[in-house]
Amino acid sequence: MDSERQDGQRVVWTVVGTDIGPLLLAATRDGLVTVVFHATEAVRERALERLAARLGAEPVEDATAPVLAEAIRQLRAYFAGDRHDFELPLDWSLISGFNRQVLRELATGVPYGSVVGYGDLAGRVGQPGGAQAVGAAMGANPLPLVVPCHRVVESDGGIGGFGGGLETKRKLLALEGVLPEPLF
Repeated sequence: MDSERQDGQRVVWTVVGTDIGPLLLAATRDGLVTVVFHATEAVRERALERLAARLGAEPVEDATAPVLAEAIRQLRAYFAGDRHDFELPLDWSLISGFNRQVLRELATGVPYGSVVGYGDLAGRVGQPGGAQAVGAAMGANPLPLVVPCHRVVESDGGIGGFGGGLETKRKLLALEGVLPEPLF
């Protein structure tokens, strides 16, 4: 497998340090394609292997690629409290069907500083009673943080699950003013 897809497209990646730990960012010509939490060397290797298998190209490390450089700039502004929305081109090719529909609604319909229940989000995409399916879509989100699955919570007020870990979800919700800052 070479570093370009059959259509000549490169897959580029980098790791950026953040307030919630290292994030792996990867992009294609179409936009940011994945964000991976806790990007230690072992996590990074597994993620890049999966990405290569899914996209048909060996990812190349390149923090200077324009979409990655812009993603890093926007992430830094987000964690500094200076940015509330991400304005990045997104490559949705790793997700399809119902999951893509749910994630697109989440990306456009749940703004910074707010939350939505799993069931409410299911209703927004025409699937009332589909809370569990929405939970599965959140777990399959290839673009967490940028497509803010941390903003989806349980209808009874519980925080719900999160692929990046509950501590990370709490930190993100505190950053956005939804929860108080953790005491420890």
